[in-house]
Order: sequence, then structure tokens, then C-alpha cells
Amino acid sequence: MAELLTDQEISDALTKLPDWQREGESIVRTAELAGFPQAMEVVNRVAELAESVNHHPDIDIRWRTVTFRLSTHSAGGLTVKDISLAEQIDETLGSV
Repeated sequence: MAELLTDQEISDALTKLPDWQREGESIVRTAELAGFPQAMEVVNRVAELAESVNHHPDIDIRWRTVTFRLSTHSAGGLTVKDISLAEQIDETLGSV
């Protein structure tokens, strides 16, 4: 099982992830895309990333707005898996 990050480690990580906010035991990012097709493109790319690392975010799609919520449920909070996937999501959003 992945080890939980400390509050300080989470704060430090979020300084490098300015579009993410901590909400309890999760980190959350909402992105507005150009339209629904672009939102679905991002979701599909993130789905492939998540599947490849066996770590799956909660995703909410509302027309062109997509919200990602990350937490390592098996560990009961935030781990390096969440920070790593958040970085990959940011890269994906930057490429669409």
C-alpha cells in the first residue's frame, strides 16, 4: 500500500501544481475546455494514463468543464500516486 503524504509534503507538492487545490483528503482541479469534444479528448487521454498506472481519478464532465479529483482510496488519503497523476493530467490539459 502507498504511504500517505504529510500535510507539509502535500503543501509543497501543490506549490508545483498551482491549478490544484486540496479538499480534505483529495486534490481537485477543474478545467474549462474549448468545447465538449475537447473535454472528452482530455478525459479519454487521462483514462489511458490512469489505466496504465492503475490509479483512477474521479472525473466529473459538465459540457466543456471537467473536474478531476484524486485520492488514493486504498491508503485513505493523498500519496505520491496522486501527485504524479496530477502532473500528468496537467501535461495532458496543456496539450489539448
